[in-house]
Amino acid sequence: MTVEVKNYELFSAVRVTDSGPGISEEEQAKIFGRFYRASGAWQAEGVGIGLCLTRQIAEKQGGYVKVESMPQRGSTFSLFLPREAGSRTPHQI
Repeated sequence: MTVEVKNYELFSAVRVTDSGPGISEEEQAKIFGRFYRASGAWQAEGVGIGLCLTRQIAEKQGGYVKVESMPQRGSTFSLFLPREAGSRTPHQI
């Protein structure tokens, strides 16, 4: 897994990339729904609320979350949060 932070003019992005099983394009539209768990995730811990909460928190902050993934190739989740020039220090993202 890799974590990367990048600053853009209007947003700061936190990108997390894994080498897991990936997510099909059809499932990508569903994974941010509350309590959604992929059919192959039954053996993993969790209840299916993490991505939903992440999306809700990002939206409340004026940001958004997106996923890029292909089956058998891993996934990259990107969290974009707005930057406010001069009003935030790096630890307050």
